[in-house]
Amino acid sequence: MNPLYIGVGGVAVVGVWLVITYNKLIALTNRTEEAWSDIDVQMKRRYDLIPNLVETVKGYVTHERETLQAVTEARTRAMGAQSVGEHAEAENMLTGALKSLFAVSESYPDLKANTNFLELQRELADTENKIQAARRFYNSVVQELQNAIEQFPSNVVAGGFGFKTREFFQLADNEQAAKEPVKVSF
Repeated sequence: MNPLYIGVGGVAVVGVWLVITYNKLIALTNRTEEAWSDIDVQMKRRYDLIPNLVETVKGYVTHERETLQAVTEARTRAMGAQSVGEHAEAENMLTGALKSLFAVSESYPDLKANTNFLELQRELADTENKIQAARRFYNSVVQELQNAIEQFPSNVVAGGFGFKTREFFQLADNEQAAKEPVKVSF
């Protein structure tokens, strides 16, 4: 066997491996972007529902201005979040404010019977479930990307081409808050 053929064959194998690894990293990066986009779509849907909910509640709840204001402020902050970490923090705040709003609504039987309020509440619950599913998908894709970037030998390609890991979208504070009862004071 000619050493030239062996050398060319070795370079070809390395070249093919390099292309395959690079393309895998690009595909994972694109899936991460797509997964974040799914979360973003559901969060925007949630943000669009909140003003309708606040307006519906305003007509029934006259003494809960602070609760309504907290929901509005939390929505504004969440809409302005830039990074994944900022989104997670803002979403924790918004979820807490919405929980307080729904806890307050328990004291108003007419509000609880209002079909518009019930429909908005159902849509928000559905959106929360979709956000949770999108978040799980995003985090699993980020984990896959992170593994590819950190594991040998693909880390050589990732480092050479400047691939970066992404931040997980974790709502740990929110999960802890979900275990604690909602505090409502009148």
